[in-house]
Amino acid sequence: MVFGSIEYLNLLPFWVFMKKYFKRSGLLHYKKGVPSKLNKAFYNHTIDAAFISSIKAKGKKSGSLGIVAHKEVKSVFVILGESKLDSESETSNVLTKVLGLSGEVIIGDKALKRYLQNPEGMIDLAAAWYQKTKLPFVFGILCYNKGYNKKFEEKFLRTKVKIPQYILNAEAKSRGIKPQEILWYLQFISYRIGYKEKRSLKKFYKYAMRSSANKL
Repeated sequence: MVFGSIEYLNLLPFWVFMKKYFKRSGLLHYKKGVPSKLNKAFYNHTIDAAFISSIKAKGKKSGSLGIVAHKEVKSVFVILGESKLDSESETSNVLTKVLGLSGEVIIGDKALKRYLQNPEGMIDLAAAWYQKTKLPFVFGILCYNKGYNKKFEEKFLRTKVKIPQYILNAEAKSRGIKPQEILWYLQFISYRIGYKEKRSLKKFYKYAMRSSANKL
């Protein structure tokens, strides 16, 4: 199975778990990329499964895993000023329009690093969504084309993943972020798509359709 791998810190616990879970099977292969590129790879069937941007995941086969933020996310922002979309994103660009915000969209580790250095003028999109709906926001959904076994999902959700110190140190060094800052950030991320998350997705899709219709 070829699994699309988003190399953002928000999925670090998932990849630590996956590498251990599939360690001896040799059944898992990875194709790295940013969300927008993995969306295209998934649609073109060059990968079998991946966390797809929520805006592109509607109607696709999926399990119960997603990239979820409750109240705040700390890695998806609009920076007040000149309007500019993030080429790595699709969901966040749409969410910005849904929320009626204007500015530079910035996502992922670069957004987290920017926030840690100077949060002034940055609007957390998950916080803005929560203020509007009182619901968590789902940025990505684990979708699959073929060769996918859902058994590992519940095991992952039941497991308290401990990130080895050597991995934490390596990730911190490569991204210019302190190890303790990574652990602090991961407290804002969860992975189960439950009742509230499904309600949130329905609202998001409805608002996104309205926003698109208003352009016509």
